[in-house]
Amino acid sequence: MSVVSSFSCPQARFSYMRMKYLFFSWLAVFIGSWIIYGQYSTYTELCRGQDCKKIIMYLGVWGNLQGVVKCQMEQAPHLDFGTELEPRKEVVLFEKPTRGTTVQKFKEMVYSLFKAKLGDQGNLSELVNLILSVADGNKDGRVSLPEAKSAWALLQLNEFLLMVILQDKEHTPKLMGFCGDLYMMERVEYTSLYGISLPWVVELFIPSGFRRSMDQLFTPSWPRKAKIAIGLLEFVEDVFHGPYGNFLMCDTSAKNLGYNAKYDLKMVDMRKIVPEMNLRELIKDRHCETDLDCVYGADCRTSCDQSKMRCTSEVIQPNLAKACGLLKDYLLRGAPGEIREELEKQLQSCVALTVTANQMEMEHSLILNNLKTLLWKKISHTNDS
Repeated sequence: MSVVSSFSCPQARFSYMRMKYLFFSWLAVFIGSWIIYGQYSTYTELCRGQDCKKIIMYLGVWGNLQGVVKCQMEQAPHLDFGTELEPRKEVVLFEKPTRGTTVQKFKEMVYSLFKAKLGDQGNLSELVNLILSVADGNKDGRVSLPEAKSAWALLQLNEFLLMVILQDKEHTPKLMGFCGDLYMMERVEYTSLYGISLPWVVELFIPSGFRRSMDQLFTPSWPRKAKIAIGLLEFVEDVFHGPYGNFLMCDTSAKNLGYNAKYDLKMVDMRKIVPEMNLRELIKDRHCETDLDCVYGADCRTSCDQSKMRCTSEVIQPNLAKACGLLKDYLLRGAPGEIREELEKQLQSCVALTVTANQMEMEHSLILNNLKTLLWKKISHTNDS
């Protein structure tokens, strides 16, 4: 027995070490392959011309008004749509329309849509006229039936509506064109506020705390971060009680924000920025047991009325507080010592903002302006400003 034991023990140890080595070698190759694939796919498969062609042909043949494909503008010259479309199966919006009835009916439909989404505002007619000018894709001064159908499909999407409303604002991607419910927006060089993109398999093995710390290593220099942060604060101003009502940011994660080569903030994904009136209708009277049941997106929360077991319609946290929560670690890491204490104090006050606070709008404006002033003073003399 002693002979067998002395022989089998080293052999078992050797076998274990070999299996351990093979496993970690395989894991390293697997993770490396995923990283390479992730980088490749995000660069080349963001918008393939052939895929866009197939989708447009499908829309043309079947009149399908569902789904969205966003193409980066740099791919547009490579799209070859051809002429091999079969006769289109019409989607009926208007009965035997003439040009006049098409425009009038379209205006009435758009007005009703905006009244439901934005509330009964005095300047809705102005917004309808803005939509008519955008819907006139070939700029011939008239809105045809195909143009009306295309615009109507896109107006169901909050992102498209925001791009139209904020088309003159610096931090909203420019709308480059549309066809059916496919639309093109300007290219944004950096498509996340910070961090590094990893395959989902790798993400499973990384603790969330370590992931946050790792993300902060992959950021621009502090003056450039300050400029990007100012851009986010300016965007919050743009959607806060703008000319067509208040819009709520319901997913303020880093992946929805980007910036260009000059470090000007650009919104990458605005699908979860919704009109306040629209959100109230979506969430009010929803059955709930706790406040956790009264959430839209990731960040728009209301409270649960325990006496009625229904969600209330008043959102608890304003956009500015959510933006400051995202910016807190981002700005404090590497912040100059002479402003760090004041910056942290202002960010804490900003995060603590609530919609129900007395004089919230005054506090909102004061905190936002103080933050912008503090950051601008520190970077205004640098090349990064």
